[in-house]
Amino acid sequence: MAKDDTIENRVYLFDSLASSYISAASELLSSEDEAVRARAMRALADLAYVSCVVADTGHLPPEQVRQRVLGAPEPASPERDEDDRNGKGKKRK
Repeated sequence: MAKDDTIENRVYLFDSLASSYISAASELLSSEDEAVRARAMRALADLAYVSCVVADTGHLPPEQVRQRVLGAPEPASPERDEDDRNGKGKKRK
């Protein structure tokens, strides 16, 4: 569970990003075209996601935060030797 200060950071970041976006995209958000409105709402959802990722990863270097925001997979950890896995799994060749 996120600490209270992390939740506050999420809210602050989202409030700041969303208010700027809403100012710039108010016509899109109130469009009569349902597809246009849906895209604008997805953009708001993306801003919420980014706010959470950034608030929750303050301990990481910027490149790792970027990877998380972009949804890039985590770099694979090197395969451990059989001894490290208590004799379970495949042996390295």
